[in-house]
Amino acid sequence: MSTIKSILRSAALASVLATALSAQALETVRFMAPGSPGGGYDQTARTLGKALQDAGAAKSVVYDNKNGAGGTLGLAQFVNGSKGDVNVLCVMGAIMVTGIVQNKPQITLANATPIARLFTEYNVIAVRKDSPYKTFADLMADFKKNPGSVKWGGGSKGSVDHIGTAELAAAAGVPVAKVNYIPFGGGGEVVSATLGGHISAIGGGYAELAKYIESGQFRVLAVGSPTRIPGVDAPTLKEAGYNMEIGNWRGVYGAANLTPAQRKELTDAVIAATKTKVWQEALKTNAWSPSVMTGDDFSKFVDEEHNRLRTVMTNVGLI
Repeated sequence: MSTIKSILRSAALASVLATALSAQALETVRFMAPGSPGGGYDQTARTLGKALQDAGAAKSVVYDNKNGAGGTLGLAQFVNGSKGDVNVLCVMGAIMVTGIVQNKPQITLANATPIARLFTEYNVIAVRKDSPYKTFADLMADFKKNPGSVKWGGGSKGSVDHIGTAELAAAAGVPVAKVNYIPFGGGGEVVSATLGGHISAIGGGYAELAKYIESGQFRVLAVGSPTRIPGVDAPTLKEAGYNMEIGNWRGVYGAANLTPAQRKELTDAVIAATKTKVWQEALKTNAWSPSVMTGDDFSKFVDEEHNRLRTVMTNVGLI
């Protein structure tokens, strides 16, 4: 009899805990991915969405895409349509900060609630498999000799890809005004242009280009990370003689007008998601370097990035 009572008590306790966890879970979380489907913002949103569900922190997730102006168009739509809603998240990162610096939109990150920085994704510089450039030295030799002949492709004007290319030019002694950089609104567009032979070299995060690299359609010439990327047979920019890195961090913001309790609830949900198997596997698969930061530390970091990126963009002639 005592055994039966023990079992019943355990079952009752499990039911209470399950109910409590269910009550703590967010409802349908709506993500704003302020870029094209398949791009970095979109990939981050969908991975985090799966991880939130895996952690039991969200009952379901849906995704919205709004491309343009470095992510600031999506940010404006997010802010205007979600005030006080704890069940929404907007993916952002260094590209959005540069978009704000460059475009000076009426709605900025100051109109939303900082939640968490998630990871840093370092760039790769790649060419299509039949490119005449076999090494990074080959590419840079041509770039230094005849800058306009090398067509660089990547994200929108003022993106990390664009800034990185401009910084690389400066490090190589090439006037920024002579850089032939062609901006694209989404990852799929620049990939197609590169595969079609319209772009000499593509710059972007490893995760966005991974399937083309792994299938042999793209050949990586260099990586912008501080150390080599596991499984990628290419030198770092520092190894190639350029003392620099190219990378984009990404994070999430919540709606405007959240209460302190709502901000904590949303932050706790995101942190729980980053501890799941789904998220940890994505870090490895996509070569994302974890760099979780929350609260006032994250707010301060974003403010510092505004100042840093504004200075860099001014120095390389982008503003």
